[in-house]
Amino acid sequence: MSTNQLNEQELFRRQSLEQMRALGINPYPAEEYLVNAYSTEIRDNFNEEERRDVSVAGRIMSRRIMGKASFIELQDSKGRIQVYVSRDEICPDEEDKELYNTVFKKLLDIGDFIGIKGYVFRTQMGEISVHASDLTVLAKSLRPLPIVKVKDGVTYDAFTDPENRYRQRYVDLLVNDNIKDIFLKRTKVFNSMREFINQHGYTEVDTPVLQPIPGGATARPFITHHNALDIPLYLRIANELYLKRLIVGGFEGVYEFSRNFRNEGMDRTHNPEFTVMELYVSYKDYNWMMDFTERMLEKICLDVNGTTEVPMGDKIISFKAPYKRISMIDSIKEHTGVDITGKDENELREICQQIGIQIDETMGKGKLIDEIFGEKCEGNYIQPTFITDYPIEMSPLTKKHRSKKGLTERFELMVNGKELANAYSELNDPIDQRERFEEQLRLSEKGDDEAMFIDQDFLRAMEYGMPPMSGIGIGMDRLVMTMTNQNTIQEVLLFPQMRPEKIQKKDSLEKFIELGISEEWVNVIFKSGITTLKELAKNSDTKLHPILCGLNKKNKLGLQNPTVEELAIWIQKAGTNS
Repeated sequence: MSTNQLNEQELFRRQSLEQMRALGINPYPAEEYLVNAYSTEIRDNFNEEERRDVSVAGRIMSRRIMGKASFIELQDSKGRIQVYVSRDEICPDEEDKELYNTVFKKLLDIGDFIGIKGYVFRTQMGEISVHASDLTVLAKSLRPLPIVKVKDGVTYDAFTDPENRYRQRYVDLLVNDNIKDIFLKRTKVFNSMREFINQHGYTEVDTPVLQPIPGGATARPFITHHNALDIPLYLRIANELYLKRLIVGGFEGVYEFSRNFRNEGMDRTHNPEFTVMELYVSYKDYNWMMDFTERMLEKICLDVNGTTEVPMGDKIISFKAPYKRISMIDSIKEHTGVDITGKDENELREICQQIGIQIDETMGKGKLIDEIFGEKCEGNYIQPTFITDYPIEMSPLTKKHRSKKGLTERFELMVNGKELANAYSELNDPIDQRERFEEQLRLSEKGDDEAMFIDQDFLRAMEYGMPPMSGIGIGMDRLVMTMTNQNTIQEVLLFPQMRPEKIQKKDSLEKFIELGISEEWVNVIFKSGITTLKELAKNSDTKLHPILCGLNKKNKLGLQNPTVEELAIWIQKAGTNS
């Protein structure tokens, strides 16, 4: 990176880096630094009666320099702890105090990593701290961290802009105290679910991410190309059909935490890359799966939050089993007053128009019913609720209902007005399955780009015999949102998908010099935020003059200030050459 692109603090830190090296200090040492204690554990186990020697490491987050002794706040992976640094303790040689006077006081900055050896004590102010006897530089930071200040309960200079936070999650984790807790809870959610399923004797597996046919769901896939095989491949939209193949192969129950990809829109509850847990168990039905699901979610909530009730905005959601159950038809009737039982596609179109739902010609019967439920019903289910018995047109992989004609044995779990899980009594009749795939093909030909592909190999597997089973998919990101009281999916993804970062255009140093501006003054212009000739041409000489002169004085550059007339010539030439 050219030094012309660096700000004043970044330049200063690079100078400090070089001064460290000149003193014989490696600012990025390779050897292991042994750590035997952490901030929270030190405080929790402090004993006034016993001296405890510790070795800690972390990042400097604040410091108070006070002559021969100073305090710093060190942040490790668990939290923060105060460190007392005395010149004569870390520099016992009476002839050499450079580590303290130069390195610690002048060359170290907030954000730098250091190692501290010393002992634990309580200060006169009552704060448990580490008294340093040895200091080691572990890594020099070259960019200044945002400094978040809190005074009288008011936060200043907070790092809160969502785009910056998501794009620079590493900074977000460092300076915003609650962010790391969200992702620690995310791990607890996964671990608790894995533990519950393993206790039932089911097997965790891995299935392909690159698939020749994007099956198992209705969604628009991402497409790529395999050069060696010269074939198109798809990033998986679901892993369902592969897990069912394993059931055919003799596994009783299989599950996978699946990273899925769907080439669709992004909003507060959708990211094109997301995680789903899918589970398939032989000889079970959707009634068993409802019981299993509510017991599992109750356990997860207890493991993560210590209670079955979690706040979500201004609402309290209870995951205490059992959950309410209502059929989709009854739900639509309850919230629209319309009974859709036995309605054909044309009648459903009329109903959509009557109740103000926008539709298009590509929508078949299943999509029309889905639109009605999504627009009029879904958002009403705040507490966990199983929506059951979906029309057959909405569920191409689901077994027909055992007693209700035209319906399937399917449920979706709604929580806080959004789908959290989707489950079936799985279809295991290969002839019926082929007919439903062919219906999906007809929808695709009609223009529905989310209709399912026909997977001939999956049909072949079914023809070898597939036992009855139940399967479920749970949206892990949405589950974590609920367990951590977050209202956007981006808050529970470490690195959510973002639009490309806008890169500031910058003309070369030479282009400015060609206008008759000295290199020293070009750097001052860059510091003012003007980086192109076009930007310079837009400025007023009388407004820009005090800004540039002010930067010259502030940075003690000692340059001779240009006159307003000289500045006007620069601006005029910039307009001609831009």
